[in-house]
Amino acid sequence: MRLRQSLIGLAMLFPLTAAAHNITMGSTLPAVTVNQAGELMLNGDSLEYAPWRSWQLKDRVFLIQAIAGRTNAKEMNAAMIDAIKAQNYDRMDYQTVTIINKDDAVWGTGRMVQSSAEDSKREYPWSAFVLDNEGKVAKTWDLPDESSTIILIDRYGEVLFVKEGQLSQSEVDRVISLIDENL
Repeated sequence: MRLRQSLIGLAMLFPLTAAAHNITMGSTLPAVTVNQAGELMLNGDSLEYAPWRSWQLKDRVFLIQAIAGRTNAKEMNAAMIDAIKAQNYDRMDYQTVTIINKDDAVWGTGRMVQSSAEDSKREYPWSAFVLDNEGKVAKTWDLPDESSTIILIDRYGEVLFVKEGQLSQSEVDRVISLIDENL
């Protein structure tokens, strides 16, 4: 009887440890558009912003890194990004999309967050960088504050992997395997 009560108690705690996001494996991402500021586009030496829409992510495998506009969130899954860089995937088949929630930045650092995103776009022009001034992606996808979320989608926009927080090495390896399987 006591064991049964303990198991019921543990089962009641389970929803509290479940992921907070509303992204479902095997389905498409909840639709969201970022107009303020949007996707960074390199036009010669200058940068411009264009609206970004989640439903346009198709015809390639995409790794989405949705991060708070904070250094610790950016560093949280640096191992995943390093593993991607090491693979040197064909840009016609694969793309990384980094969505930066500028609304979730330390007060007074918004300009530094924007500058860092712009520097990253110049350094990695083939990657997509989305600066989300209003935090629309985080709100629509119900992502946690001050964190990093990794989402992998296939060429049809179907979610293959999603995890909030830091990935373990085995999870990084799993994502790389999933990318390889879906190219």
